[in-house]
Amino acid sequence: MVTAVLCLLALALPHPGAAQLAPAAPATATRPAAAADAGLVTIESDTQQADNRTGVVTAIGNVRIEYPDRHMVATSRQAQYFSKEGRLVLTGDVDVIDADGQRIRAERLVYRLDSERLLAEPPAGKQVYSRLRLQNKAAATGAKPLLP
Repeated sequence: MVTAVLCLLALALPHPGAAQLAPAAPATATRPAAAADAGLVTIESDTQQADNRTGVVTAIGNVRIEYPDRHMVATSRQAQYFSKEGRLVLTGDVDVIDADGQRIRAERLVYRLDSERLLAEPPAGKQVYSRLRLQNKAAATGAKPLLP
């Protein structure tokens, strides 16, 4: 479930092996607007920079990442995406939340796209906070539960 919370960040970013960081193609009259916006992620921050040589994209200060397709928002003080490694690092007051209320809060969050693994580290002397919606497999498939 935590992986699902972070999909907003993983699906919209280029995967390892991408030669260069390229801007999204602009919407054209031949593509419907909905198709043009599919997978679109908005990143707001005080400053942003991308280095095509190293494959590192950095957003610093009041970072807010919105992924409408997944109804998710992530905030932090800094976000860095290492495209050659397929690694996303959010640092400083990290908060990721989706429309269902699933949430994770940490001081530092590292997400690896290739293995879909997440490591969340707490602030000094505190704990990582997660709120997840657990689903019963029987309820999700419509099967009758074993216990009432």
